Amino acid sequence: MSFRQAVSKLCKELLNSAPKLRIKPYNSCPIAGKLLVSKYDFGGHSSSNHRREVFQWVILSGQAAIILGTCSMPSLAEDVSTASSSENGASGFRKIEDASMISNEHTSKWRVFTDNGRDYFSQGNIEQAEKFFRSALQEAKEGFGERDPHVASACNNLAELFRVKKDFVRAEPLYVEAINILEEHFGTDDVRVGAALHNLGQFYLVQRKLEDARVCYERAMKIKRRVLGEAHTDYADTMYHLGTVLYLQGKEKDSEDLIADSIRILEAAGQGESILCVRRMQYLVQMYTKSNRFAEAEILLRKILHTMELSKGWKSLDTVVVAERLALTLETAGRLNEAEELLERCLDARKNLLPDEHIQNAANMLYIARVKMLISNQLMKTDSCRAVAELDIAKNLLHGSIRVARRVLVRLLEKKGNREPIGGPRKTGKDAQSTALILLQSLNALGSLEIMKLEFLGSREYIPAEADAALRQCISTFKEFGDQHSISDSPQVKAEYLSCLRRLDYLLCNGLTSEIGATKDIKDEIRRVEGEISKAGKTRS
Repeated sequence: MSFRQAVSKLCKELLNSAPKLRIKPYNSCPIAGKLLVSKYDFGGHSSSNHRREVFQWVILSGQAAIILGTCSMPSLAEDVSTASSSENGASGFRKIEDASMISNEHTSKWRVFTDNGRDYFSQGNIEQAEKFFRSALQEAKEGFGERDPHVASACNNLAELFRVKKDFVRAEPLYVEAINILEEHFGTDDVRVGAALHNLGQFYLVQRKLEDARVCYERAMKIKRRVLGEAHTDYADTMYHLGTVLYLQGKEKDSEDLIADSIRILEAAGQGESILCVRRMQYLVQMYTKSNRFAEAEILLRKILHTMELSKGWKSLDTVVVAERLALTLETAGRLNEAEELLERCLDARKNLLPDEHIQNAANMLYIARVKMLISNQLMKTDSCRAVAELDIAKNLLHGSIRVARRVLVRLLEKKGNREPIGGPRKTGKDAQSTALILLQSLNALGSLEIMKLEFLGSREYIPAEADAALRQCISTFKEFGDQHSISDSPQVKAEYLSCLRRLDYLLCNGLTSEIGATKDIKDEIRRVEGEISKAGKTRS
């Protein structure tokens, strides 16, 4: 194979292997239930409980996504699953007074212990919360009677705490006991039974016991439909969560119908612009994207962006995140100029809202650079001068992305070992993985850019030294930081590392680098990483 043929073949492979838009649902495993304080508040999931929700920033890579929260306050509920939301977490606590309550020493203590347990739980003091919830359960039994609905509420609260602790063995009997008590007191078709079944469904969902979750949600939905009606938002809530279960079970059409119906119910109830409705539309967007239905995803994203522009404007990162996702969808659809314009607006907004050396700025620069590389490829045959100019701009953006990502990663790793608040180490680890991914992607893209430039110039004398250097830096970065915060355990980081190895191997095999030797070492490393990825994939499945 000639030098030019080798370079041309590699360029085509690089362009054809550009990451396609694949988005992991924010809510792929919603948070279970909520803590309660009276029988009239048993597991309600009304929209008023969702005001603290925040959008999450998604870094797209290949077939998966890394999630970095924009909220600085960690949510305890996020410790429950790999892809959880704050939809029904501690932020939904509310206090309901019950004027008909039996009054005695035990009932008064039940109230105090329940309130204290709720407060400690919301503060993240799980140990103290457990003590109060245990005491509240005991006082409820003594004050109201063993089979009173207040006991069911206390059982549910303690079950929720055990769920957060991932003590599922102790949590499940409490959920079941709460349901049994409510059925005895109100009957099997009471709406409070439906709410408790919804909580149990959430409990099963976070453990990926999908069939058990489906059964609970279906029964809860039937009860809510009969009692509340098909236009009620609580009915829509259970419908949505059943849709998430069916999606995980591979029943995509049924899932899509349920989630779309739940959105329509919220819109009909005047909640079409609520954070809750926007979140559900985002989930549906991700489903459309995964099935390559980009036109439908674009329509829904434009609707979401319009809502965000009216409610928050471009001075909110929530609006920027939605706009960025729309831009990435447009890029996948081949509408590069529109994508470029929107991404540049996102970067301008972020620079006004965030410090210059923020990882979101690095990611945004990476996305713009990728779009410019695609535009350059389109211009290669018609306007080579402009094509090279686009690559030069992309190169500057990638250098900026690399500089910021590396500095952010170093700062994150310096935090290792420092005392942090509850949820801190876990958040730092996730942020380190996401930052490392952006850094590797930027280095990989820089290597690809230099190879593309070689093809455009068509010079036999030109050796892509910068491509070689960028790819080797990508590999050395993985080895340097991989062991810290389990960065190398991230499937996306490992996949990007493998991509760098393969491109460097291609350069070596086709004589496109001045380096000699090391080919065998690179091939051995490729086989090792491929084996790890394959093994991890089989384990997850």
